[in-house]
Amino acid sequence: MTAPDPRPAGSGDALPAQAPGSLTGRQPAVPPERLLAELVPPRHFAGESFDTYVPDAAHPSQRAAVERLRAVARAVTSGGAPRGIFRRSRPTPAAVYLDGGFGVGKTHLLASLAHAVGTHDAAFGTFVEYTNLVGALGFLPTVEALAAKKLVCIDEFELDDPGDTVLMSRLLRELADRGVALAATSNTLPESLGEGRFAADDFLREIQALAARFEVLRVDGDDYRHRAVVTDAEGLADAAVRAAVAGVRGATLDAFPDLLDHLARVHPSRYGALLDGVELVGLTGVVPVPTQDVALRLVVLVDRLYDRDVPVLLGGGGEHDLFSADMLTGGYRKKYYRALSRLGALAADGAARVVAAG
Repeated sequence: MTAPDPRPAGSGDALPAQAPGSLTGRQPAVPPERLLAELVPPRHFAGESFDTYVPDAAHPSQRAAVERLRAVARAVTSGGAPRGIFRRSRPTPAAVYLDGGFGVGKTHLLASLAHAVGTHDAAFGTFVEYTNLVGALGFLPTVEALAAKKLVCIDEFELDDPGDTVLMSRLLRELADRGVALAATSNTLPESLGEGRFAADDFLREIQALAARFEVLRVDGDDYRHRAVVTDAEGLADAAVRAAVAGVRGATLDAFPDLLDHLARVHPSRYGALLDGVELVGLTGVVPVPTQDVALRLVVLVDRLYDRDVPVLLGGGGEHDLFSADMLTGGYRKKYYRALSRLGALAADGAARVVAAG
């Protein structure tokens, strides 16, 4: 029997415009194997290596960091303590911390290290992804899974949540004791952006049980992107957002308050899966985030959008007053400024699509 033609009569070869999907209609189920398999460098660093990092001759510490990390990669891949086996008699595994300002390429270097070791033997994730992994799997299963790796890379180690910092310190200590090499970067206070200085002392103090094992690698320099950090992107008209996503393959359209409510019903470890197949996110009625718990969930979603280079269309008020003044001066301010910067970049990409389409 011939399947019915989905095209309306008289339409020729034209198919009806594709209606945008909805993030709020998704309830992704994510098996543990996928959570572990996704611990790889994000999409926009997938092709990077030490060879694609171009050190600034004006800042010799950049070339020195590259050479030291190359040596770390050789040491990790050449052997050392057997993976997953507790051997205190073995040499202490490498542990390096990249200390530098905003935009000097720390994540590029960390991703290059992971690629040099090999994605089968290296895990790469942000601090939040690892804490979410522990929340989804449990502490001991997470230790066992990561102990099978030769290298664990932690991008944007966050020092603003004492509980999570203690959790990660314990996790790293367990992994180091099992012979797993470690590498980390950290995030920057908003007032330090572009200044070329970083919180190495803060990092070492917060992970004091491991501090003696970490070698701090200074990476000086200016923001290589030489771009303004957008943290107050104007909103588009909601009608423009709806028009821009209409008929676009992989586009979603949601009212911002509905999306915030939905995020509370999805574990943050599944936010990546929430974006499967999504190429453009449209949000109407964007308003200030009401409470800190909601704001922190939004931060995680923005990170996953940024990892996947998904443009965003912000309707309503856009980024204006998205996070309250209390949030931007409180203990989680680093998270919020990072989210605003990333969301501003994604919104600029989305707005460019609207202009191009118009």
